Amino acid sequence: MGGMSESTLPDLKAMQADLHTLASIESPSGDPVAIQRVMDVVEGWARDLGAETHALGGGTRVFRFGVHPAGSEQPVLILTHADTVWPHGTLDSMPLRVDGERLYGPGTYDMKAGIVGLFHALRALRGEWPRGGAVVLLSPDEEIGSLSSRVHIEQAAHAARVALVVEPPVADTHALKTGRKGTGDFCLTFTGVASHAGNKPEEGASAITAAAQAILDLQALARPAEGTTVSVGLIQGGSAVNVIPAHCTLHVDLRVSTLAEAERVAAAVRAWTPRDPRVTVQVVGGLNRPPFEQSPGTLALYEQARGIALDLGFDLPSAVVGGGSDGNFTAPIIPTLDGLGAPGDGAHAAHEHVRLDRWSDHVRLLTRLLREV
Repeated sequence: MGGMSESTLPDLKAMQADLHTLASIESPSGDPVAIQRVMDVVEGWARDLGAETHALGGGTRVFRFGVHPAGSEQPVLILTHADTVWPHGTLDSMPLRVDGERLYGPGTYDMKAGIVGLFHALRALRGEWPRGGAVVLLSPDEEIGSLSSRVHIEQAAHAARVALVVEPPVADTHALKTGRKGTGDFCLTFTGVASHAGNKPEEGASAITAAAQAILDLQALARPAEGTTVSVGLIQGGSAVNVIPAHCTLHVDLRVSTLAEAERVAAAVRAWTPRDPRVTVQVVGGLNRPPFEQSPGTLALYEQARGIALDLGFDLPSAVVGGGSDGNFTAPIIPTLDGLGAPGDGAHAAHEHVRLDRWSDHVRLLTRLLREV
């Protein structure tokens, strides 16, 4: 890996080469072996910088730089993930390529370029770690809800003083993320009574009819002005067109800006009952990522980052976004600043890419922030 000193720019060609190394290893969330191959490369980079490295339960890895257990200062926590949404074989139809100032490819923007930029920033520190040191968590399952890594993230947050998340900035901007909606999902399973739709329809109790009523009632729980959205995105049911359906399933997506809204919607979903008493409903699910609510500590951290960016010659807006990240788990515990990865666009889309003309600025920003935070 290439690095930089205080007086030089990041080595963009070296960063591109490192990104090519990581992005050439396809690592869908459902393949832990492939994810571990990405992690092995990153752990090698960490060891080259003198990190103490450990594998944690569920596949998460932790790299500690200059952390002393008996030290008086808590470390900086840095969150990354090695998994992507892209299945094996995607590189065949979406090969890594450079077109002008954009480097395209699956997993580049979200978030392998963020990992690369982080390690170039760490290398630029030349062993002068933040006070208390730095702890990097590399998780294997962020894209599917961080089911195994959440416990490690929250434990690390309780032992840290701030969290920096190297997810990408807001698409096609420099903007960092000072808040994110909480995310949740519910699955409602309806069980009615089957009967012949022509001969004895009155003996049936339609699970699909009950589900249709639920769709309207549950989506009416949304409060867009308060940042609450409720969307039924998938419905499955019935057995044949001439049968009163006995079974139906709904899958519901929830986005909230506050924990109070999450609790309101969850209570209403669980309390919902079908009009036809012969139909029963089972509800599973709930909030899987708490809201990343803006806090004074997070806003102060953002203002520090913005001051550094202005000193480096560019403005740094902020935004609150709808998608979740592992920062949702740390924000209720410690000040958290998200979006410190590589600028670009196309997360989870065929045009996913990194902006090479802006990337160096964000690595310089992250380096300075690690020095001064």
